[in-house]
Amino acid sequence: MGDADVQRALLSLARLLDEEGIPYAIGGAMALNAYGYERVTKDVDVLLSAAGLAAFKERHLGRGYVEKFPGSRGMRDTENNVDIDVLLAGDYPGDGKPKPVAFPEPSAVAVREGTVALLPLAKLIELKLASGMTAPHRLRDLADVLELIRVRALPTEFAASLHPYVRAKFDELWGAAQTRDAE
Repeated sequence: MGDADVQRALLSLARLLDEEGIPYAIGGAMALNAYGYERVTKDVDVLLSAAGLAAFKERHLGRGYVEKFPGSRGMRDTENNVDIDVLLAGDYPGDGKPKPVAFPEPSAVAVREGTVALLPLAKLIELKLASGMTAPHRLRDLADVLELIRVRALPTEFAASLHPYVRAKFDELWGAAQTRDAE
């Protein structure tokens, strides 16, 4: 499986969701890539509502998609051999425990970028911060935010567009992003 397989899986999934009118937003590394921070990934992260997930599974399980395991919300694109990780609206990032930041309804936040719907940059950063702050095994999410700050040259004022719960961590990472390695 290579980058081309993941890209094909993303475009195929987005096309099906769009054709069926199922609201979604792409997150994870594919969204990072769209926002200018290129990171290799082996899966596609998609935000769906519970109803959207149920509708998609009803129409596509056994027709190009299989559950990762029985009852799993995660799926596998069998044509491209790529995992589809489902982020469910209303769930909490990171440790999964209740917190002020939750996965939003995709219909309320998705923005179009070419042929796919994405999490807006501020929401992606907010979710990654909440994840990295609450799950020690998700430090990659904090590193992703630091790199987005650098790549997008985000100003410190960007913190105002984030939930207060994550602002201090953004400020900390913003400060760290201002330091560069010696050449």
